[in-house]
Amino acid sequence: MPEWTSTVGTGQLARLLTSQERYERSPGARRTPAYRALADGVRLLVLEGRVPVGARLPAERELAGALAVSRTTVAAAFDALRADGFLESRRGAGSWTAVPAGRPLPARGLEPLPPEAVGSMIDLGCAALPAPEPWLTRACQAALAALPPAARTHGDFPAGLPALRQALADRYTARGVPTMPEQIMVTTGAMGAMAALCRMFAAGERVAVEHPSYANVLQLMRDAGARLVPVPMTEGTPGWDLAAWRRTLTEAAPRMAYVVADFHNPTGALADDDQRRELVAAARAAGTVLVVDETMVDLALDEEPARRPPRPMSAFDHGGAGVITVGSASKTFWAGLRIGWVRAAPEVIRGLISRRAYADLGSPVLEQLAVAWLLTSGGWQGAIEQRRDEIRASRDDMVRALREHLPTWEFTVPAGGLTLWVRTGGLSGSRIAEAGERCGVRLPSGPRFGVGGAFEGYVRVPFTVRGPVAEQAAVRMAAAVDLVARHGAQGQELPPGYTS
Repeated sequence: MPEWTSTVGTGQLARLLTSQERYERSPGARRTPAYRALADGVRLLVLEGRVPVGARLPAERELAGALAVSRTTVAAAFDALRADGFLESRRGAGSWTAVPAGRPLPARGLEPLPPEAVGSMIDLGCAALPAPEPWLTRACQAALAALPPAARTHGDFPAGLPALRQALADRYTARGVPTMPEQIMVTTGAMGAMAALCRMFAAGERVAVEHPSYANVLQLMRDAGARLVPVPMTEGTPGWDLAAWRRTLTEAAPRMAYVVADFHNPTGALADDDQRRELVAAARAAGTVLVVDETMVDLALDEEPARRPPRPMSAFDHGGAGVITVGSASKTFWAGLRIGWVRAAPEVIRGLISRRAYADLGSPVLEQLAVAWLLTSGGWQGAIEQRRDEIRASRDDMVRALREHLPTWEFTVPAGGLTLWVRTGGLSGSRIAEAGERCGVRLPSGPRFGVGGAFEGYVRVPFTVRGPVAEQAAVRMAAAVDLVARHGAQGQELPPGYTS
């Protein structure tokens, strides 16, 4: 039995089964036995991450009443799920969801292809873009001009260069969150920030995460020894299920929670002010540290002039100690500029700095100077405006190409960010990803963004290429789909319920 299990309410499970149309009771569906339809429904809810692995299911009698079927039907469905490896039970402890033992589904992080290895491969594995020019060159030239005073020091700045800490504090203040430089630590990218926070809060602890969530952070947390507690996003138009968050935070009492409220990776969802306020309040009530990833915050593509963007999550943290914010220049500006930061209460920053002596000591000075110039010269905003135009065109090209060449794929077009979260029409995302490599396109499968093998029926498609390249990427993805549909992909086991 898992160390901690969530509980799926009877009504909640019945609604999920009905909304996904996995459990069909109409006369026309009698060709499939009722118990098998129910078992298939529960299994696919687990695979798609709507019901977490390790979640306790309702008692047979209660579920039978909610679904208006016999208890025998529910018992037979549970037996089938146990036989398939999707349910475990113990007398006196009930039944909880599982995934079959055997070869694990892909769940590691995302690694970019080395530039020299790209060749004819279209790499959609990582959501990253070439550097924006002339802004990168100008920033580097300004950094070189500002280098001599720093060069006359030892060069180790564990908290970050004072000029950059001040610039970042001023930026938060301008966004409505009064901030002092003492609340900022500069890191080596957002992943450096998350690694530092995991060392402080996550090792051996429960950590609540959105489900799906960013693959590299999930893997980082696993490596840190965290016990991940997934909280499913809402179905249809992705968003935050606040009732599920309140229930999870109350029942699991995680030490830390990780959320991407601004153009969520991978779904592109954007939390509104009310959702942010409620998430902060729920975390505070549970005593959970809320870590908010803002790496996509500047990548709004469809801003309405009359609509104010949501406030930062830290604006709702009135005590100032419950929300920690992570930011980065890598997604907004360029992945090669490895500068990130943490905004937190001064005592948290001091703790992070003291631990840094055993990690990387500090971030590159020249790159910090470049980011400081961007933030204080107007270069950041100029680069962002250029970036938004480029990404908007890429998104529109990719959406158009996917709808033409893969009309059965389903996705919500996000108002910002860099990625599409795509349901693959009943085919295995893992097999499509494997076949895609043979067809000349690299993209990550859904299970990389989940916990316990969820999201087999998804892939993530970044809109980081445009024009003819986006068109060719869709053509190659369609070729991979055709290959999987006709022959399957080699060397992978496929969970029951997906077409090979």
